[in-house]
Amino acid sequence: MQRDTLVILKPDFADPAYPDLRFYCWHCALIEGVLASFPELRNQIDVLRVEWPRPRYEVVELIGSENQSLPVLIFAEDADEELATGIYRGRRFAEGKDAILKALSRRHSIPFPHP
Repeated sequence: MQRDTLVILKPDFADPAYPDLRFYCWHCALIEGVLASFPELRNQIDVLRVEWPRPRYEVVELIGSENQSLPVLIFAEDADEELATGIYRGRRFAEGKDAILKALSRRHSIPFPHP
């Protein structure tokens, strides 16, 4: 892996626990908004959009079955260790919107979110 990989959920999914409703992940939608606001990120990171149901095989393959919460930013090898919230088989990643936004700002030179 030479570039960071952002993994987010595809919007408009069903959850059997809530029949007749459709959903989106608002954390993933927030990250999608950042991607749209800073289109240069498209040339700096890979974006993988996956379906909602588990197991999320693409994620399991990258960072293990215990790390399927999304969104997640999986770092290239040159990432600073302090940006990582987790590690799987030597692969570091940032899980959760706040950690991802911080990492995107620090690693890819976009502005920081206003407090």
